[in-house]
Amino acid sequence: QVQLVESGGGLVQPGGSLRLSCAASGSIFSIYDMDWYRQAPGKQRELVAGITRGGSTNYLDSVKGRFTISRDNAKRRMYLQMNSLKAEDTDVYYCNADIETANWDRSGYWGQGTPVTVSA
Repeated sequence: QVQLVESGGGLVQPGGSLRLSCAASGSIFSIYDMDWYRQAPGKQRELVAGITRGGSTNYLDSVKGRFTISRDNAKRRMYLQMNSLKAEDTDVYYCNADIETANWDRSGYWGQGTPVTVSA
């Protein structure tokens, strides 16, 4: 069974920083693309940043220059460093990963989400 667990969310003032982590565990053979999404109540989930196994990255325009995605393949972890946070970054942040299990089944998996609130 594969599990993704996010951590690092919380309350921060505008202009502050947070670092989100996503840890993958279970019967995993390989992890391919990994992504961070976010979703506010009543809104569609949007892709914030993505990173390939080789380290190529892409970002939502509104977070470019403020957020940095990274991963540690050996530890099966992904990170999102969020700087210069704004009120509009307030959302629940979700980890998503394309994972091939030890049974060679390949599918997308989601974490349970970690809330980020940017407020004075």
